[in-house]
Amino acid sequence: MSQRLADPIVQTLRSKGLRVTPQRYSIYANLLDRTDHPTAEQLLGDLNQGLPMSSQATVYNSLQALCEAGLVREVLLEHGVSRYDANIGSHHHFVCHQCGVIEDIRWDAFPDLSLNQVRSGLLADAYEVVVRGLCDRCH
Repeated sequence: MSQRLADPIVQTLRSKGLRVTPQRYSIYANLLDRTDHPTAEQLLGDLNQGLPMSSQATVYNSLQALCEAGLVREVLLEHGVSRYDANIGSHHHFVCHQCGVIEDIRWDAFPDLSLNQVRSGLLADAYEVVVRGLCDRCH
């Protein structure tokens, strides 16, 4: 078995039924190595610093496939901006008003909410807390 086939990223992509392309591999590897919740444009810039070169459409299509496979999640923390996160476990987010840094907050940092008490007529099944303020570098 070649070393490429034994690669955990290749195995993960294949286990989710995804075809392993150089771009998809690079995008997923990039997301696994970072915690800053990049945009598609940031990922495109990172990807095009080396090989393989990619188009914007390829990046968006790859992100969509990774999200649909449950390997990446889209995070909407600001109006009109999609960010991506390979940390698919339950967690919350902190966003700094001044520098814009986004940090993960452990799920158990807050007491559990009862989704049955949201409002009569609503059927809630998930929640996420977004905390906004100043990070330790900005205050």
